[in-house]
Amino acid sequence: MSKIGPLDTAVSLDSYECTIAVECCVFGFQDNVLKILLVKRSIEPFKDYWVLPGGAMNEGKTLPESIEEVLSNLTGIRKIALEQVACYSNVERHPIKRVVSVSYYALVKPEDYPVIPKNYISDIMWFEIGDVPELGFDHNRLLTDSLSKLRDNLRQNLVFGELLPDLFTLKELQELYENILGERLDRRNFRKKILQMGLLVPTNEKKAGVKGGPELYKKK
Repeated sequence: MSKIGPLDTAVSLDSYECTIAVECCVFGFQDNVLKILLVKRSIEPFKDYWVLPGGAMNEGKTLPESIEEVLSNLTGIRKIALEQVACYSNVERHPIKRVVSVSYYALVKPEDYPVIPKNYISDIMWFEIGDVPELGFDHNRLLTDSLSKLRDNLRQNLVFGELLPDLFTLKELQELYENILGERLDRRNFRKKILQMGLLVPTNEKKAGVKGGPELYKKK
């Protein structure tokens, strides 16, 4: 496997050099709080800044292959489902050279993916969404756009990836919605809307260890 540098692969674009990069917002849900995985750069530009995991697309790689390689080489995370978000091509988004980035997001349970800083990364940490610092490059915008896409997918298609266990209660699902959407939801209206979507299957099982034994559901 080829080593991924901070942004070191370039292609010719209209007679000048342009680096194609990939970045990823890895969201996790832990202790009933939505979190984002950030890495700290050990090199310039933006040395000692927190950023999203990302890097250049190596020759011969597709975008999906590149983002999987980046995550593996920088964090140790492998084989997770990814959703493409957007492409960013502002000419001033990188202080040294022209960089066009394609962003993705992923939804995981942090406890299932131990993370280890590698290559040009000095630290790696899960941050609560409300405590994210000023990020290097334009990564605050990438994070905002990814969170917006996640919220849209959650509202329209009940897409929450690995953020909940395979079997869950409607209360757990509502808590997840409230954390991601950043708002309180009426219990009765929420349950009515969710069940009308037809995307949940009742298991006829009860959650153990909880008073009243609420019913467990799973996604279709």
